[in-house]
Amino acid sequence: MKICVVGAGAIGGMLGVKFALAGHDVTLVARGMNLRAIAEGGMRLRMADGVELHARGVRAAASIDELESQDVVILGMKAHQVEAVARGLPRLMHADSVLLPMQNGIPWWYFQRLPAASGARGFEGRCVEAVDPGGVIAQAVDPARIVGCVVYPAAELVAPGVVRHVEGDRFPLGEPDGCETPRVLALSEMFLAAGLKAPVLGDIRSEIWLKLWGNLTFNPISALTHSTLADICRFPISRELAASMMREAQEVAERLGAHFRVPLEKRIAGAEKVGRHKTSMLQDVEAGRDPEIDALVGAVIELGAMVGVPTPHIQTVFALVKLLGRTLKEDRVYIRAQQRAAA
Repeated sequence: MKICVVGAGAIGGMLGVKFALAGHDVTLVARGMNLRAIAEGGMRLRMADGVELHARGVRAAASIDELESQDVVILGMKAHQVEAVARGLPRLMHADSVLLPMQNGIPWWYFQRLPAASGARGFEGRCVEAVDPGGVIAQAVDPARIVGCVVYPAAELVAPGVVRHVEGDRFPLGEPDGCETPRVLALSEMFLAAGLKAPVLGDIRSEIWLKLWGNLTFNPISALTHSTLADICRFPISRELAASMMREAQEVAERLGAHFRVPLEKRIAGAEKVGRHKTSMLQDVEAGRDPEIDALVGAVIELGAMVGVPTPHIQTVFALVKLLGRTLKEDRVYIRAQQRAAA
């Protein structure tokens, strides 16, 4: 298959290596030093068990504008980066192309193609402003192209063209309308043949919430405290804060018809088991990048307001991370001004 991964960071790079070594025609869309490294020497993946995989044959591109149509388009960037590429995505599609968004948090398509029995039917077609202001992405992307995907592995881009796999291999898939289609089954087989697990689910939105349950708590708390998953879970006060945020999110999700197949304490224990892993939001903050807060936290607050569920703990943490993001941005502006003045 012809596969394009837009955003060759940690997860995008990991998938690019896996699919390329499974025999697919893979193009990685990247930028800067990462783009140059991939173009010159391919992409490397250091597995958690110490094995290093090297996909020399992957192609590198600076923009989707350079590409022809693809069989599968994987969006591997952060949620707030999707809008920048949304209008160009239709040109990558032929009649049977599939789009796999892999953003954490509530996706822009959450209220599109709802199952007939969904508890959220009253919100069919509703735009999630926190992740898609004005519905720009929804207007550009045909919802019939989308197959939902939840990303469980943890990985880090440790150097240009080099990804370190921390743990996990599950990428649950599901049609937004809950149907078991030939294309979603084919995608599942594609992941399996690449050494990954991709069970097909009839309720992908409940799985989104299960993953988000951890992301909306551990990511912002780690970014604010510079602590790892194990640190947060083993310190009683921060563990209870995470649990309070999770309880609020659970009520929002259940009002929208979602179900949690794992108890709250077991979900926290699973995060603790990952160990001293830095969340992606903490990695972003340490690198001076904007924290990915709107899709993970802001969207839950928005949905809570829609269904009449108060989210005081979530709102407090959201406010703090938004302030942190503004401070980081101001610091970047100040540093660039100082550098220009020195030059």
